[in-house]
Amino acid sequence: MAKKLFRDTTLDVSDLVRGVQHGSIALPELQRPYVWPTAKARDLFDSMYKGFPVGSLLFWQTGVDPGTRQVGTDVKQFVAKHLIVDGQQRLTSLYAVITGTPIVREDFTTRVIRLAFRPSDGTFAVPDAAIEQDPEFLPDISVLWQEGNRRNAVRGFLRRLRDKRAVDGDEEDRLDTALESVYGLGSYPFKIVELSDEVTDEEVADIFVRINSAGVKLNQADFILTLLSVYWDQGRKDLERFCRDSHQPSIAGASPFNWHITPDPAQLLRVTAVLAMRRAVLKQVYAVLRGRDADTGSTPSADRRSEQFVRLQNAQKHVLDLTNWHEFLQCLDRAGFRGTRMISSDNAVIYTYAMWLIGRVDHQVPLGRLRETLARWFFMAHTTSRYSGSFESQVEQDLGRLAAVAAGDAEGYLAVLDKVIEDTLTQDFWVITLPNDLDTAAAKSPTLMAYIAALNILDADALLSTVKVRSRLDPAIITRKGIERHHLFPRNYLKKNGVTDTKRINQIANMALVEWHDNIAISDDPPAAYWPRQLAAKNLPADQLDRQRRWHALPPDWERMTYEEFLPARRKLIAATVQEAFLRLSDNAYRPPEPKAPAVSRPVAAKWVRLSELVDAGLLKPGAVLRPKISGIEVQAVIDEDGSMIVHGEAYDSPSPAAVAAGMNMNGWLAWLVQLDDGPVPLDDLRSQYRALATS
Repeated sequence: MAKKLFRDTTLDVSDLVRGVQHGSIALPELQRPYVWPTAKARDLFDSMYKGFPVGSLLFWQTGVDPGTRQVGTDVKQFVAKHLIVDGQQRLTSLYAVITGTPIVREDFTTRVIRLAFRPSDGTFAVPDAAIEQDPEFLPDISVLWQEGNRRNAVRGFLRRLRDKRAVDGDEEDRLDTALESVYGLGSYPFKIVELSDEVTDEEVADIFVRINSAGVKLNQADFILTLLSVYWDQGRKDLERFCRDSHQPSIAGASPFNWHITPDPAQLLRVTAVLAMRRAVLKQVYAVLRGRDADTGSTPSADRRSEQFVRLQNAQKHVLDLTNWHEFLQCLDRAGFRGTRMISSDNAVIYTYAMWLIGRVDHQVPLGRLRETLARWFFMAHTTSRYSGSFESQVEQDLGRLAAVAAGDAEGYLAVLDKVIEDTLTQDFWVITLPNDLDTAAAKSPTLMAYIAALNILDADALLSTVKVRSRLDPAIITRKGIERHHLFPRNYLKKNGVTDTKRINQIANMALVEWHDNIAISDDPPAAYWPRQLAAKNLPADQLDRQRRWHALPPDWERMTYEEFLPARRKLIAATVQEAFLRLSDNAYRPPEPKAPAVSRPVAAKWVRLSELVDAGLLKPGAVLRPKISGIEVQAVIDEDGSMIVHGEAYDSPSPAAVAAGMNMNGWLAWLVQLDDGPVPLDDLRSQYRALATS
């Protein structure tokens, strides 16, 4: 008979909840964060109430010695004996509902799972405004499990109900019995399948895939984050808090929020592993953190494991340091990348940050020189897709080049990076490789982003405009209409002339950045017709027009070229523009230009705007649907005839209290997206338009 890798046992719901509370059962986001809608938690409790089976839970023994404590001098938690491998959503729902503990969603927002119960017919429901006011419902069943509060909760429910209608003794007994049955769900038995601590992580991953109906797969980052939950839970919480705080600006002080990337814990874990261990292959990182020798696969050692976790702990302090984080992000801005819309590879950001930290922490490179070199490194890595495909191997090679550089040797570190950049971006790259790579219609091609970054570095105007590309791409300014990519050979003109393949029409070399009203004016006329007309209408000085022709890579007499002649000619000129901008990054005197703020003669107070005013102005129509800007919040609002927002059946005159009702503790004008015919638009955009109309 084959060796049995598991055993069966049974635990009541109350035992499971106590295990999580006391730390003997670890409840990390092993396969995914909490993704269930509240309705699924409701269905779980309803099935348990009716005595239906709800499936088993899969645990994995950690194999730690009794009394083992977590990493950290001030941490008193013991290491968990069991990890939840499958059934996390159910166990999280049970724990959150019974204890009232907030859960963390995929976007790192927190939310309390509340379930209501109507004892008259045994109905569970997700509470809304109507249910909250209905005395037939106990609006939050978690009160039944609060210590010493069950009888008070039942008496309070009955008192509210009697205030509405008569309740005789027999009905009171039935209602009390129903509520007692809900409380009794703490004794509901769950079947537990417990994997032995001898099972390897590969076997656990295989088992998980085989039994998980959603087809979710575990990866090495999942296992390492699980190890953090077991041996250094505070470290994992710090990672998650940093990632959560990167989603929104903070009014309370410095935060990791930025316009380039909202990292997830697995990404920052990779940075930490590179800095702490000089390793990018997470399979090896996992082995090291289990206390093995990554090269020999030796038997796990508790001392070796503790040593590696201390290294990880020290490195993570640097990774999550806000000064380091924002100093690094200046490298991206220097490289011409203004925000997340220009980032086609998060890996390029993450591993450039790792290289930045190695330079700053281990080699003490001065900030100015580090910023200049890492801006060029990022430009190179992003443009050439250096960290795509087998990126772990590429990172290991880059780290290997730094292995011989002594700690504190800033010049040696910079020399290694300069050599890699020089060997990658050769003259053949600029003349042959880059023009060939520009032969694409991909909307977020790394080469297209490199060209747009180049226009930012060169402080270029939009074509036939006095407005800077950089200012129109400022991620802090949200406009419905700004700069657009325009077909130099218009789409319909090409179709009339036999070019019908969309990929051929939308070639990067056929696109130029113009202001949106210019794009409308150009319409579908051929270049030979619209270009002279636009030149006459704009009447730009000759020197400015020459600069724009160079920035926007327009061949001489391009408007009289055939399309097939134009594309390769412009690709070469685009590559030359990108090269010119890249060389500018090596200039110590170069500073990213900042858009000039518009001059005002006196401070102008912003007009207080009501939703009803937007309706009266025709900017917002009754019946318009609004949804939260934050993903994972399953609420929608509707504008009524009076210009109020209806959320959960309640009317709100202002979007901020409506946002609070929906679970978003933030400025309501920034919280909601309005569904318009041409897509979702921030509600604050409509307010800005109204203010502009009101002051014009």
